[in-house]
Amino acid sequence: MRRTARLLIGSALAVVTAGPVAAPAHADAAGAGSLEVRPSSVVPGEQVTVHTAACGGGGTAAGDASAVGAGTFTLAPGGREQDASGRFRVPPSAQPGTYEITATCIGGGRRVAGDLVVTLTSQRQPVHPRGSVKTGVGGALGPDPVQTAAGVAALAVAAAGGTWLLHRRARGDGI
Repeated sequence: MRRTARLLIGSALAVVTAGPVAAPAHADAAGAGSLEVRPSSVVPGEQVTVHTAACGGGGTAAGDASAVGAGTFTLAPGGREQDASGRFRVPPSAQPGTYEITATCIGGGRRVAGDLVVTLTSQRQPVHPRGSVKTGVGGALGPDPVQTAAGVAALAVAAAGGTWLLHRRARGDGI
């Protein structure tokens, strides 16, 4: 009986001791203790948005991007639930490299960090449409203006004829 009691007490103490140690590690793994930097790779002159859930719901933080030369900024409760978010612009004079961006929760003092990579060339290439769509029909001003004019005239005649027939029907003349 005493052996069982000692075993239960020992197990309970192990759980109580290990519980608080394991909980923060799990919370950090879920992203609650980090600073999300978007986009994570920029060229000088671009704007960066940062998010963190480390300050709790409705929490604010003081951000520091002075490592890249952008100075300080404020993180306030943002669009995402339980997140504080803020923005800063990377100065045009920023040199290529990896920079640590930090935020310190107001009232709690918790500090979180994230990395920002500055490059000289953008990783995102804008896509702009070029040329015409190959449908086999031709464009509005197609290659032959005479055919375009003939098509417009045919549509005008069809519209006028349809209007005339509807007018006759409304008057009761019949078709």
